[in-house]
This record gives sequence, C-alpha cells and structure tokens, in this order.
Amino acid sequence: MGKTALLTYLLERASGCRVLRACGVESEMELAFAGLHQLCAPFLDRLERLPGPQHEALRVAFGLSAGRSPDRFVVGVAVLRLLSEVAGEQPLVCLIDDAHWLDRASAQALAFVARRLSAESLVLVFAMREPSEEHELAGLPGLVVRGLRDCDARALLGSVIPGRLDERVRDRILAETRGNPLALLELPRALTPAQLAGGFGLPFADPWASRVEQSFVRRLRSLPKETQRFLLAAAAEPTGDVSLLWRAADRLGIGPEAAGPAQAATLIEHGTRVRFRHPLVRRAVYQTAPLHERQEVHRALAEATDPIADPDRRAWHRSLAAAGLDDAVADELERSAERARRRGGVAAAAAFLARATELTSDPTQRGARALAAARASFDAAAPDSALELVATAAGAPLDKLQRVCLDRLRARITFARTRGSDVPRLLLDAAKRLEALDICLAREAYLEAFQASMFAGRLGGTRIMHDVAEAVRAQPRARPQRAIDLLLDGLATRFTDGYAAGVVPLRRALDALWQGGAPGDDDRRWLWLACCVAPEPVAPELWDDEMWHRLTARAVTLARDYGALTVLAFALNYRASVHIHAGEFAAASKLNEEADAISRAAGNAPPVYAALLLAVWRGRESEASQLVEAEIRQAGGRGEGRAIGLAEYATAVLYNGLGRYEDAFAAAQRACEDDDLGFFGWALVELVEAAARSGSRDEARAALGRLEQRTRLAGTDWALGMRARSRALLSDGETSEPLYREAIERLGRTRITVHAARARLLYGEWLRRENRRGDAREQLRAAHDLFSHIGAEAFAERTRRELSATGETVRKRTAETLDELTAQEAQVARLARDGHTNPEIAAKLFLSPRTVEYHLRKVFMKLDITSRRQLQRALPGVETTPVPA
Repeated sequence: MGKTALLTYLLERASGCRVLRACGVESEMELAFAGLHQLCAPFLDRLERLPGPQHEALRVAFGLSAGRSPDRFVVGVAVLRLLSEVAGEQPLVCLIDDAHWLDRASAQALAFVARRLSAESLVLVFAMREPSEEHELAGLPGLVVRGLRDCDARALLGSVIPGRLDERVRDRILAETRGNPLALLELPRALTPAQLAGGFGLPFADPWASRVEQSFVRRLRSLPKETQRFLLAAAAEPTGDVSLLWRAADRLGIGPEAAGPAQAATLIEHGTRVRFRHPLVRRAVYQTAPLHERQEVHRALAEATDPIADPDRRAWHRSLAAAGLDDAVADELERSAERARRRGGVAAAAAFLARATELTSDPTQRGARALAAARASFDAAAPDSALELVATAAGAPLDKLQRVCLDRLRARITFARTRGSDVPRLLLDAAKRLEALDICLAREAYLEAFQASMFAGRLGGTRIMHDVAEAVRAQPRARPQRAIDLLLDGLATRFTDGYAAGVVPLRRALDALWQGGAPGDDDRRWLWLACCVAPEPVAPELWDDEMWHRLTARAVTLARDYGALTVLAFALNYRASVHIHAGEFAAASKLNEEADAISRAAGNAPPVYAALLLAVWRGRESEASQLVEAEIRQAGGRGEGRAIGLAEYATAVLYNGLGRYEDAFAAAQRACEDDDLGFFGWALVELVEAAARSGSRDEARAALGRLEQRTRLAGTDWALGMRARSRALLSDGETSEPLYREAIERLGRTRITVHAARARLLYGEWLRRENRRGDAREQLRAAHDLFSHIGAEAFAERTRRELSATGETVRKRTAETLDELTAQEAQVARLARDGHTNPEIAAKLFLSPRTVEYHLRKVFMKLDITSRRQLQRALPGVETTPVPA
C-alpha cells in the first residue's frame, strides 16, 4: 500500500533530525528483543549512562551479558530514557517498518515508549500491513492508508505502461488491485503485450499478491546465477548485516560483483544494511530456491556467525542447514531454548524445542523434547502446535512420569479451550498418579484441579472440589512448604472444614505469595500459576482488596515476563475486575480487550467474567442483559457453572442499580444457590439489599446472617464495611445511622470505590426518608459525583432521582460527559492530588518529569482549576495507582 514509501518520504523531510530505522523480520519474530536491538544498536555505547537496573536489563535483553529474563517494564523505561536522552541532543525520528513482524518483546517495549511520549523531541512512526486490535501497538494514534482513488490509480498504471492499454484490461486491473500502488506498478510487468492489449489469459482467479510475487520471480530468474545465490543468502539472514552476509558469501564462493545486478533490478538496496524492496521480494527469493540451495546458504551463514556473540542465531541457521536428523544440532537448539526462555519467554523456547524435536534421532529423547516443546507452546497460547507435539510425544517411548505429564498437559489444553466440567476429573487423576513419581508436580496438578473444579462450579464442580480437597488432606504436608503448598492446603481446608477454618491458612498463603519476592527461573512458573489461581477467588473470598490488587498486578507482570499468554489471558481478566471495583472502567475495558484477543487468537474460551461485571456496573440495561443471557447460554453448553453463578450475581447488581428490586432479588437468589469461591459473599450483599427493598425481610435477614459470619471472620475494612451497610438496611430508627456512617468510613479506606459510593447512596436514601433533606443532599451529591465520574450510569441515575426527590435539580449525565481526562491524565492527576511531586509521579508511572508537567497543564485546563490544592475537590475517590510487582 505504500507504507514503506511513506516512511521514506518522512525520512527525506526530517531536516534537522536524527533518524533511526528498524524493520520487523518474519523469521525473527521468535527472537526476543531482535527488533529493539536494530533500533538501539547505534547507542549501545550509551548504556553505561543509564541507572543500574535499566543498564543491566538492556544488556541482558541484547545478549551483552548473562542474567535472568529482564523485567519488561524496566526494559521499557530504559529504552524511554535512552531515546529521550538522544532526543535531548537533537530531535529524533524513529521509523519502524513491518511492525507486524516485530518480535513480541520489542513491540511491547516500543509501545511502552510510544504511550509515554508527550513533551520529548522524539517521534516513533510504525508501519504495518493491516491494522489489528490484537497487536501490542493497538490503541496508538494511527492512519489507515487506503487505496488510491481511481483517477490516481489510472495515472500510476499509465506511468508504467508505455503503449496502449485495453480499457477492459485496465478496468480489471484497477478493480482487482483496489488502488494498491505496488500491485499497480508490478502487475503490468508480469503480463505479456498480448495480455495487456486484449486481456487474453489473464490469471485473475489468483490473488494479486501471488501475481506480484510471480513478477518478482521472473525478474529474479533473469539475473545471473551468482546474483540469485547472493539474494538467497540475504533472504535467509533477514537482519541485513552486511559483514555477516559477505562472510557467508565468501564461504559460498560469491564475489562482491554479485550484488550489482540485484541493485540494478531494484530488488535490493545495498548500503550499511541490505534491504529488500518489499517483503514479497524476500519471500519470492527464498520460497522459489531449491531446498538444497537453502540448506547450503544456511550452513554458510551458521559458519559465518560468531558462536560466542550469537550462539542462538548460529544454532537456528545450523538447524535449517541440516539435511536430516542431527543430534548435535538438536542439543545446541535445546541449550538455545533455555537461553531463549530466560531472555524472551516460552514462545521463543517453543520454537527452538520444536525444531530440536524434528532433528532428534533417539526416540526417547525425541519424546522428551516434544513434551517440553508442547508445554512451552501451550503456555505461549499456541494450542494447535501444542497438540501436534503432544501427538509426537505420545508415539515415543515415554517413562511413567512423562506419560502422566502428557495426560496432564492434554487436560490443561482442554481446560483452556472449553473450561468444561469434564476436565477436573482428568486433572485429579493426573495428580494422584504423580504422587508416587514427583510430589511437587503432583501438588501443582492438584492446584490446577482445584482451579478447573472452581470453574465447573454448580455444573459438576462441587463434588469434585471436595474430592480434590480430601485427596490433598490425605497427603503428608510438603517440606519445606512453598507458597503454592500453603495455598493448596488452605483451599483443601476451606472445602473440607468450611469457611471459618479456611480463613487463617488462606490468608497465610496470600501473605507468602506476596512476600516471596522476585522469583528465580526455577520457581517462576509455579509462582505465576499460584498468582493466577489465588488473586481472583481467594483474595475476594477473604475480602482483602489490598492483596487482591497486589497479586493481580504481580500475576500480569509474571505472565508477561514469562511470555505465558494462556495464563496472561486469565491474569488480565482478574486484574480488570480489580479496576472495575476501583471505579476504573476504562482501564478494565482495555485489559478485557487484550485478554479476549489473546484467547480468540489461540482458539481458547475467552474469560468473560470481568466483561460481565463491567457491563452491569456501567448500567446499560440492553447491552448488559444481552451479554448476561448469552453467557448463561454458552456457559451451560460447555459446563462452566461458575460463569452462570457470576452472570446471576451480575444481573442482581444491574437490577439493584436500576431500582428493579424484585428482579434483583430473584437473580441474587439464583446466584446464591452455589457457594462460588470469591463472589458468593458479593451475591449475599446484593441479596440483602434486593430483599430488603422488595419487602422480603425474612430472606434478607437470613442472607445477612450468612454474610455476617464471613465478614466478621475476614475482619477487613471491605468486609466490615459491607457488613455495616447490610445491617443498616435491616435496622430501624437510631441504630441505622451509625451503621451507615461506619460503612462509609470503612469502605472509604479501601480500593472498592463502587461500594463506597453505594454506601453513600443508601445513607442518602435513608436520610431522605427520615425527612433530613439537607443531610441527604450532602451524601447523595457525593454518591452522584462518584458514580458519574466512574461511569456507573444506572446507579448515577438512581442517585439523581433521589436527589430530585430532595428538591435539588441535577443534570442527567451519561458516560459521554465523563471522559474529560484521558487514562494517563487521570493517573497523573490522582497522584498529584495525593501530594506526590512531579519527579515522584514520573518514577511511579515510568514517565519523564517533563511529560508529567505537560499532563498536569492539560488536567488543570480540562477541570478548570489553577492549582494542585483544587484537585481534591475536582477528583473525589481513592488512590488507585498500581503497586509495581
């Protein structure tokens, strides 16, 4: 479409600016930080100027030193600092072509930088083939390059055809190329004069891209043989490293004169780096070459690659050069996989292990490598590849431990794809078989069985959950006990001895998970496993909003760093729930979209829990009801009872917000039919309010009794605030007011903004009914401001009606009137409101102080204020800045 031409246009006009160029390469998508290295290579001598952690993170990322996988946030901050310093000397323009082929780690780091640019003299421009909501760059300001208008397309087509063009042929070419400039330039070169004159034999049934590629092939075949081999070597080593390419060319017996005809044919540019005119040229060169020639070229490139400086690239070239089984190369790939895991996560490791499997001759070792590759592929959200590797491993002579691990992996893949009620039994069986073979793996499998049974819920998970719990209780206690063991034992106690018995051991487990510190390579996997099981059901089960916040933030960080996309989808969903309860709906929506994109790309069942909660808290009845009904129907089909329970709870929230208490009462009753870990207590809260408001006071008191037991044992401000609020609804006269005040005070100290606002609403409603209209207005105004600010439309409207009943006129507000501040501006404003200085805000949000100052100026203008002191009035609510993991 001309994206590269647009970048070249920008390059030519960036007068007075320093320009950096990088290009995504399809064959390097599994090599972590490869694209980032291209961009930052000219400034590697400046790394010493960075703060210690940032300096070390980039050195490890670029393979300049050994170490654990670098923290992705630290890498992002380091790149921001590095480029900002360069831009401080001279305006800097960074052009990144073919961004859709950037490796994930590079794309994340550059997106991190791009989202934090405001006041720096720095521009990043990315070009990609197709816009995608699933790419890391999604959400950045963009321009979709459309096809040329018909008049311009005709002019361009005419410029490359010297003679007359049949109108019918011209119209067909214009219609099929859809204004694509490259197609208009290249297609006519692939057609004979007779075809151009009358259209005889035009292969319009094929996609135009293949015809463009064929035109490149024809031009390629007209070149000297040595030039074709030179181009093949350049295509096989996509970094464009000229010195490496010529070292390989020397081993192939190719002289320097071979590049000339390729440049004359405008297929490549040969300067400090070798660049192909278009990715289709590279593809045409590589795909049309005979296999033995490709192997010969990869062999030469492997020999030319420094085994010390770049062992992984050398191993990859050696693997592609292998004509058959090659155990030495497979061993080298396995070592590369471990380095790749530390530097770039499981996706990179999966690529190396899969290729190592193909080259391994020994059936036993082949099976072990296939199993390891399958596990890594599954973690990287590539279940189709994982299943192929599972089939390979299943045909190998595995030992007992490997065979059980294979069955466990099959069950995990099934769970990710369907979350059905048949999976818990499969995982429980695997856990029992693992006990005699590897007790640590057995306990991990038991934790996975707990997770699967929680999701099965009322559709089959209750009995299996007790079976898992009894099996765990029958085991001797693990020594020494990891955090994962404490969590497993706590869950077992909870489901055998009840809620009261489970509170202390589960709280001990959460503390151990948080205090465990930064994980090493050996314990990273089980830690993110535990962090993704514990935060969503266990922390809310204990009404611990602070630990819920901390552990969900850590779960996302761990899953991202490890590249564990399957787990990341769950972690993002759990984190989104925290944002929803904190009244940060925009942040929750963004995480929901990312989780959904990951799941759908992998073919897994998307986690919709946070999406359901977000829809009902926004309070748009039609949209929320459709989503709830669809999820109940789909969850019933796949056997996911937990989703049904959550959907019923969500319905109760929706109808309580709308003031339809009879409907809320019925939904809350259905939600409370099963003791779903995590949100059963929430459902009791909705049941108390709906029953009290609809006149079912006996049912309300029964629900309050069950709620009081849990909240008293939990003892947190969240728990006791909800208890006080619920008791106030069922109290009479003077006993109600202190309970409402207690609820407001306690919930005001938590992160649970939505319920803090609801406590004020209920208190205001009570005050109005007591004919204390002035006092009622004070509480109702505060509630209305909070609901309106966060976008809880149904509760805001319910509050507005109450305010109107007190005699106060309130303008009806919708979500469209609320989004005055961007998410970044809101974060900066909240921190400034709470007394943080600009440098402190910059450190917390990974921004420069100049950018913070820029955001604050915009905040003051949008809120019509002139000082930080006025932020307290303009921004009601609690502080919700994420705690770094």
